[in-house]
Amino acid sequence: MGRGGSARRPADARELPAELRLRLRVNGVMLELWLDPRVTLLDALRERLGLTGTKKGCDQGACGACTVLADGRRVLSCLMLAVTCEGRDIITIEGLDDEGGMHPLQRAFVACDAFQCGFCTPGQILSAVALLAEGRAGSDAEIREFMSGNICRCGAYPNIVAAIREVARDPGRASV
Repeated sequence: MGRGGSARRPADARELPAELRLRLRVNGVMLELWLDPRVTLLDALRERLGLTGTKKGCDQGACGACTVLADGRRVLSCLMLAVTCEGRDIITIEGLDDEGGMHPLQRAFVACDAFQCGFCTPGQILSAVALLAEGRAGSDAEIREFMSGNICRCGAYPNIVAAIREVARDPGRASV
């Protein structure tokens, strides 16, 4: 601290702008937002866009509740800064539908009772969409391995695997 009680900023330090203009494609719609550059994709989706299907669980990337798709790949939105998503195609659970109806994985989750409280379900379903697109549903063990980043506190894992296996039998049904 200097004598006047204020900290001096080094001459080479750069201030970040309070907000940056950001163009995001979310669920097929191009949106323009003004965001603090430190805002996570999760907070931008929930707080600025009102897309509350994506859940904030641990906020540390450990539970998978915040999983969304970015250019078809699963990402943990609590660990990703929104500004890094400019120009990327973001899909949330709200954008996952089948011509106005439920996506095949959503139907399978209902049919197989693959959720209890439902908190983890959006992240589980989006992770499963990516898993199927990656071709990683060859066996129950493979499904469990590649879904291991998504925690279900209710323990519905056998039903989640059953739902994914059901959709995996007809791979053309599970695309985004």
